[in-house]
Amino acid sequence: MVDITHKSTSLRRAVAEATVRMSSEATITAVLDNKVPKGNVLEIARAAGLFAAKRTSDMIPDCHPIPIEYTDIQYTIQRQAIVITVTIATVYKTGVEVEAMHAASVVALTMYDMLKPLDKGIQIETIRLSSKTGGKSSVSYDTLSMNAVVVSCSNAVYKGKREDRAGGGIVQLLQTHGISVSEHLKVEGTMDSIQTVVQQYASTNNVELLVLYGGTGLTTTDVTPEALERVLDKRAHGIEAAILQYGQARTPQAMLSRVMAGMVGDTLVIAIPGSSGGAQEALQALLPQVKHSLIMQKASKRDE
Repeated sequence: MVDITHKSTSLRRAVAEATVRMSSEATITAVLDNKVPKGNVLEIARAAGLFAAKRTSDMIPDCHPIPIEYTDIQYTIQRQAIVITVTIATVYKTGVEVEAMHAASVVALTMYDMLKPLDKGIQIETIRLSSKTGGKSSVSYDTLSMNAVVVSCSNAVYKGKREDRAGGGIVQLLQTHGISVSEHLKVEGTMDSIQTVVQQYASTNNVELLVLYGGTGLTTTDVTPEALERVLDKRAHGIEAAILQYGQARTPQAMLSRVMAGMVGDTLVIAIPGSSGGAQEALQALLPQVKHSLIMQKASKRDE
């Protein structure tokens, strides 16, 4: 199965439809009057759909087993057709569109099986996904360009005593999400150096995001949060919490990182761990939601 361990949970919802078409209005009448020999078609089919929603991963090889937290099955009765509408929702890391379509399919097949003795011309039509929300589909993308500057704040990296293993991955991940990186530089991990680079780039109108990595640990030389705290105009506590929660779910060592985020003017500044794994996890916790926030801010400023 596809690796989804890097994804964050969000509310996922999907609506699917299927149509069962009869060759005679008499078949619809038999369903509504509950005169089908095999039983109550609508209720038995609904029960089959509930089972199908929960067992989709047993049928579709690449589907992840997921918690189904809400299922609703509704019918629209037409003269010679029944339209099945299935809504499924969960709070998880992957969507439920296949679960919704699988449930709609099984509801339709159950109706077919129950009604075929009465109607030899019955057909199943148009199994389709009507809508889905959650994950990437809930984030609006825009044609506005986004620019970032990436800065290493590690003393060891600055002095050449340690290889910078995180920077390349940070740049690549930002670019994957459509954020261009105009500069990638290294500064000494001191209060003055960090504050200088933040003030320099935060005052540049075309830098929406400034990512600092390194110096967020607990040693006496780790001063990135202290330096950043003195220059931030506004703290973004929610961003910090999202990074820590995401990291803690994946490694116990995440609790030792002192991440920080906030605004300096119109620039979002984020301080994340200097390790390659910690840096990747921190950005994965935020993207693409942070990009969406920056886009909305930029659009608002453009419209002023």
